[in-house]
Amino acid sequence: MVIKEARKEGKLTQSQLSELVGAKKTQISKIENNLTEVQFETILEVFKALNTKINFTVELLNQKVDLAAD
Repeated sequence: MVIKEARKEGKLTQSQLSELVGAKKTQISKIENNLTEVQFETILEVFKALNTKINFTVELLNQKVDLAAD
């Protein structure tokens, strides 16, 4: 849902976003609707194309690690 909201806020169609990412429109639709497994790199490319800042929290062996990507 976050991707869809960010895309709409950026006034982009799924087709326009797919061109920016280098993916097919159907893949963008599936990602937005959680209908497919997607590679982490693809998600990063989508958020990069949407000009958004993303943060991840990863927990490894009881250690909390915060990651940020611009």
